[in-house]
Amino acid sequence: MTGTTEPTDPATGAERRKTARVRWASGAAVALALLFAGAAAVASAREDAPAPRAAGAPAPDSADAGFARDMAVHHQQAVEMSFIVRDRTEDEDVRRLAYDIANTQANQRGMLLGWLDLWGLPKVSGGDDPPMAWMRSGGGHQHGGQHADGDADGVLMAGMASRAELERLARLDGEQAEVFYLQLMTDHHKGGVAMAEACASRCTVPVEQRLARGMVEGQQSELGLMRDMLTERKARPRT
Repeated sequence: MTGTTEPTDPATGAERRKTARVRWASGAAVALALLFAGAAAVASAREDAPAPRAAGAPAPDSADAGFARDMAVHHQQAVEMSFIVRDRTEDEDVRRLAYDIANTQANQRGMLLGWLDLWGLPKVSGGDDPPMAWMRSGGGHQHGGQHADGDADGVLMAGMASRAELERLARLDGEQAEVFYLQLMTDHHKGGVAMAEACASRCTVPVEQRLARGMVEGQQSELGLMRDMLTERKARPRT
């Protein structure tokens, strides 16, 4: 019996692109669910007293607790920026990177908040324990940072984008959005790497130290990738 050759479907390419977008949307929904769950947990922590501190848990002002609280907030912004750029570009490389960052950091954020729950510790910093105090107490670098537009509104920790910068990202399209996202995320990763390195040397909970070391390796790899992507677009990281 002789087989027949099926004609090439001209919509194949479009269908594949559609499938990729559906996959990204599905993954985005998962990351959003994790993000919202974490936000709900933080809101609950503000309103309700934390559970009794677990036996053997780190102290509330320890590097373990400080890193878990601060990195959860730091990661939340990375997820937010990744969702913004998803809707501002059709470039598959940038969208794939944004998906990877959103998925990874949403999952890690869930782990950090989960540990705070297990330890019976607050999920937000108190007035006597501002963000990154656990780093500054030992000579760590200061929070905040320099930004191209000079606006530090909403900048709580090293590498974080200001509210004005997030609003600008949401207004850009195409390559301009890609470049600005890569620059913002480069700053963000540099701040995150410094925080993770501090935890790797100061935290006392082995599983948290391992997570911190994994963050350093993963984000340093992404920093190299983002540098190359900026070069392809005739741009460079911000100083």
